Amino acid sequence: MTVLEQVRALIERLAPDPICDDCIADKLNLSVRHHTNHKTRELMGEPGFERRLDECAMCGKSKKVIRAM
Repeated sequence: MTVLEQVRALIERLAPDPICDDCIADKLNLSVRHHTNHKTRELMGEPGFERRLDECAMCGKSKKVIRAM
């Protein structure tokens, strides 16, 4: 499974709750947060995904998050 597929699966599993890049990296044990950011921005362009400033369902911090709708 590619990193993009792992990120997509996690976001879809949490739907409709939003998750931030840091929590995605932590949950998937990805060492480079920048890699996660690249993948969430890639998903943002696909139908059914929304990226915005909101509260992350995992850490509770207000930051850029992504969610599956």
